[in-house]
Amino acid sequence: MRWSEGARAWLAPLLAPLLLLAACADLQPFRGNPGAEARRLARPPAYRIAVPTPTEALLTDAGAERFAETLAEALRAAEVPAAATPVQPLDWPLVVTARREGSRLLPRYELFDADGTSIGVTEGGPAPLRGWGMEEASVFREVATRDAPGVATLLEAVEASRKASDPAALAGRGPLRIRLAGVKGAPGDGNRSLRNRLGEFLTRLGYLPQDQAEGATYAVQAEVQAVPAPGDKQRIELQWIVSRRDGYELGRVVQINEVPRGSLNGLWGDVAYVAAEQAASGIREVLQNAAQPELDEATPPPRPPPEAHRGARAEAAPAR
Repeated sequence: MRWSEGARAWLAPLLAPLLLLAACADLQPFRGNPGAEARRLARPPAYRIAVPTPTEALLTDAGAERFAETLAEALRAAEVPAAATPVQPLDWPLVVTARREGSRLLPRYELFDADGTSIGVTEGGPAPLRGWGMEEASVFREVATRDAPGVATLLEAVEASRKASDPAALAGRGPLRIRLAGVKGAPGDGNRSLRNRLGEFLTRLGYLPQDQAEGATYAVQAEVQAVPAPGDKQRIELQWIVSRRDGYELGRVVQINEVPRGSLNGLWGDVAYVAAEQAASGIREVLQNAAQPELDEATPPPRPPPEAHRGARAEAAPAR
């Protein structure tokens, strides 16, 4: 195969010792404490509820953020896996709105699946308009604590009528389904080309990539940054972020290379092919590490890999 100038520039660092794929594809751990149950990577929960900051709840930005956090806390107390966080690729968003009715305020909670389809609505009880408008913490706690069981009941009804997980994949009886949540930030046609090429290579590795979230066990999204570099070059940094259904970030495959300035402003072509091939291998390593069962304390640690495979290191790099 004949490579373009950009692809040769991308491949060049791979020819030097200690600059193999894993040297520029570091696996970065999730930042934060997911709790004991979340660390059981082989059996993540079927979903996570994301409570984004409400924008139509008659609150200031600061008040809306505090209510989202209060509601998420109340949902967790009601045994609903929830977090006040931006929506991740496999999250189920819970959108909170509110309307005024006389001297009262009526909250409303609408649940969406990870593909953006509304799957249920529940109305909350009335709240005092004055206390809500003053954004009193006691009112927020009262409303969240009272309405959280209604959201939990809504979830039970949804779970009774549909499957939010892939039992075959979790049991290891079939290929894993991976949602390709897109690429953003790349110049030229990079967003589309990288996504398409990655899907091809994941398929070759035995996975089932898909656009929709339904049935997916994991998700992959990518962020690209292109900045000027000395010598009439351009520094391209790709981060492929691998997460699971409960929003837990399993790892990142990071690729950093320099290419001739402007060479990727149009078609990525061979560069997308090479970058996606490398990324797919790194993503497979992240998923394989995630699927390994926890070791019993009496079980000796696994033997280190042969010297020939030192390039595919498994240790995590510090977060950038």
